[in-house]
Amino acid sequence: LLTSIICMVFLPFLSSGTCKLNKESPADFAKRLTVNDSTDKQKVTSIFLWITNNIAYNVRSLQNGKTNNAGYWLEEDNDSSSPLKPLNLRIAENIFARRTAVCDGYARLFKVMCDAIGVRCEIVTGFGRVSAGRFGPNFRSNHKWNVVFLDTAWFLLDATWASGYINYKNEFEWHYNGHYFLTPPTEFILDHYPEDLRWTLLPSQPLADEYEETPFKTAAFSRNYITFFSPESGIINTVLGDSIVIVLENSRPKKKIWVSDFSYTDSNSIAIMQCCGAVKPINKLERNKVSCIYHVIDINARWLYVIYDDEMILRYQLNIKRPAGF
Repeated sequence: LLTSIICMVFLPFLSSGTCKLNKESPADFAKRLTVNDSTDKQKVTSIFLWITNNIAYNVRSLQNGKTNNAGYWLEEDNDSSSPLKPLNLRIAENIFARRTAVCDGYARLFKVMCDAIGVRCEIVTGFGRVSAGRFGPNFRSNHKWNVVFLDTAWFLLDATWASGYINYKNEFEWHYNGHYFLTPPTEFILDHYPEDLRWTLLPSQPLADEYEETPFKTAAFSRNYITFFSPESGIINTVLGDSIVIVLENSRPKKKIWVSDFSYTDSNSIAIMQCCGAVKPINKLERNKVSCIYHVIDINARWLYVIYDDEMILRYQLNIKRPAGF
């Protein structure tokens, strides 16, 4: 009986596996954790500090390489008893119970806890630069983090990187890094590059150094098993009136590819373009390759998004000049 009482009261503050009897959800715990906080910022701070001091990075999952073809490590959903619960909630509950997570889990747990206290929060997918060197073909989505809306603005944070690090023994060590809490956008962009450029929170979309070697690849790129793409460089130097040939290759049944040069292209804008009857280029099929042509007609276009099976998979940076004598 004493053990049961201790577990019911203190489980959220104990290490993984200490108690098995507590059924408190992460949403209910978030409300209890922040009950004495008076502002949204104080509440978010309490949640962030609790997660980064109580959730350990799941090194075993990292070593097993369970990326699910997404380009980054994903949490496994083992709960088949509550099929109607949203995926974020199911995963958050698993993590809350076992006290370990990868970046996908940290981000989902943080969102679920923020949702519970009425703070707007989003999960951001993108590229986490883990070293100073360039990544070449590995310039792709490999990480997840969050943005929260406080007062009148969005703020950036990364609970995974703030919680600690993996040491030379491949063991996780807790070491709180406050740099990744409400980080200024100009600093956050140095090692966090999102799929959706709006989440840079910068007035103009930045150009990562990696573009000099390769285009940015989203999580959907990995899911579609692309084995070849062209152009290979992430920066396309062209002139107004020119044509750019986009080529993809894989062994899957061919699907339509098309492009967008809108400044912000994401799943929502793709869906809108689909509904509004966006004009799609003619595709050319040749064995395992599919290609289309993009005509350069807007001198102000800066980004070129390649869409495959209605998902954005590649992003190029356009450098358009006027032809000589124009």
